Amino acid sequence: MPTRFEILRDDALGCTKCKLATLGRSQVVFGTGDPGADLMFIGEGPGAEEDKQGLPFVGRSGQLLDKLMIEEIGITRADCYIANVVKCRPPGNRDPEADEIATCRPYLDEQLELIDPKVVVTLGKFSSQLLLESKIGITKLRGQQYPFRNGVLVPTLHPAYALRGGGEPMAQMRADFIRAKVALGAAGSGS
Repeated sequence: MPTRFEILRDDALGCTKCKLATLGRSQVVFGTGDPGADLMFIGEGPGAEEDKQGLPFVGRSGQLLDKLMIEEIGITRADCYIANVVKCRPPGNRDPEADEIATCRPYLDEQLELIDPKVVVTLGKFSSQLLLESKIGITKLRGQQYPFRNGVLVPTLHPAYALRGGGEPMAQMRADFIRAKVALGAAGSGS
């Protein structure tokens, strides 16, 4: 008998509810990792490499994400869950449009409900503003944590931005990852 999470994943993998399904996506990128994890990372949407492989954050940004998880939190992908706001690649890596977000949002909301993470780390302006229901820019949002569902949300820069920006954005991301690790410890998580 499939779990609610497996049913949700299978439903999402066959989704054709918005125009992203017909605008050149190869496959739905539902998420990856441990659906029982205390830590969840949420990005904006899949890029070209993610669309090809069917997994979130597998390109250069994903390599940086993996490195920071290991170095600053002491975990790997197997110890957390990684997802995006939208599950299909917007053409040309453009920002998802309002109707696409609205159509895909129930998948993310149910992922959050079923995983029930103690700490959510949003990667970049887009997911941070959406989940915090804020118009404040990521450079002002990051550097602290916010109450979110049954835990906290720690916004940080998108790994792609840190790769382009050099030392200071990288140091800020590292500090935010340490903030997430401290929040996990405060929540009583073993990871």
